Amino acid sequence: GQEGRGHLIEPDAAQVGRRGKARKVADHAAAQDSVFSLVDENFVQRNRYVFVQTLCKDKDEYLTRPDLGRCFDEENQQKIRAAVPGTPRVQIVVGDGLSSAAITANAMDCLAAIRDGLKLRGIDPGTPIFVRYCRVGAGDAIGDVTGCELVCMLVGERPGLVTDKSMSAYITYQPRTGVSESARTVVSNIHAQGTPAVEAGAHIAGLIETILTKKVSGVGLHLEAGA
Repeated sequence: GQEGRGHLIEPDAAQVGRRGKARKVADHAAAQDSVFSLVDENFVQRNRYVFVQTLCKDKDEYLTRPDLGRCFDEENQQKIRAAVPGTPRVQIVVGDGLSSAAITANAMDCLAAIRDGLKLRGIDPGTPIFVRYCRVGAGDAIGDVTGCELVCMLVGERPGLVTDKSMSAYITYQPRTGVSESARTVVSNIHAQGTPAVEAGAHIAGLIETILTKKVSGVGLHLEAGA
């Protein structure tokens, strides 16, 4: 009997191993797909985002030249100026980043909750801008162009083990090119298994109000809170 039982266990273990490997391969494929696929232009139009593109020509250049994902040519700067007349207090930006799937899954609901939360607080949510081939620093370039007081960027994060649909929000007070990374307030893990998009959006609206009141984001805000 002992031997027989051993033989029964082995195929099971092998099967489990194969299933695990197959799942890993599938997860890796989904992650690759998410990094290389583009957010559908219909999604951008349906949500009435203003569409701009960084200096990257394609996804390969985006992955190999992060610096180009932080700035815009003159034509795209003009599009931003035309879409955002005057100097907004808050500029919301949606960027594809490293996961188009994260944006398609979460951006719409999160942005709606942010806009509602800001309106309740008497803060104009303005006109959202969608950035293709977007790095976080693109928000600083948008700050240069619009002169806005604060940028809130929703961006797709690098696909991980848990999900390929994780989005983060980077909130920067006085966003200008050259601002330090520590000057950003970050809300991460926005996805169905983490912080759901609507809940995150409500939290972000509150953070934006606090940052505008304190006139500081990032490390400075935590120091202020601890004082």
